[in-house]
Amino acid sequence: MAKHKIYTMSFASVYPHYVKKAEKKGRTKNEVDEIIRWLTGYSQEELEAQMEKETDFETFFEEAPHLNPSRTMIKGVICGVRVENIEEPTMREIRYLDKQIDELAKGKAMEKILRS
Repeated sequence: MAKHKIYTMSFASVYPHYVKKAEKKGRTKNEVDEIIRWLTGYSQEELEAQMEKETDFETFFEEAPHLNPSRTMIKGVICGVRVENIEEPTMREIRYLDKQIDELAKGKAMEKILRS
């Protein structure tokens, strides 16, 4: 079975869309970065290095230093699918991130987005 197209897309090509979505709703690039760092365990420098290398989504999550164990608390619907029901691990990680960016754009407090 062929991999989903998003797996081979570079994280750096999608990142500006995350930032744009957040900024359009009065949130910041720093908040987007904080969410990504919380989810993946990348430092800011490591995150920027991944973008400079134009790492694809699959590798981005495979190489994540420490996927946050609290990410399994992320629930809800994204793109018409319940995040917690996605069986394919890489797609689930991508959708966790999508869901958190959606929550940011909807004005949710960072403490709740980061499941504190």
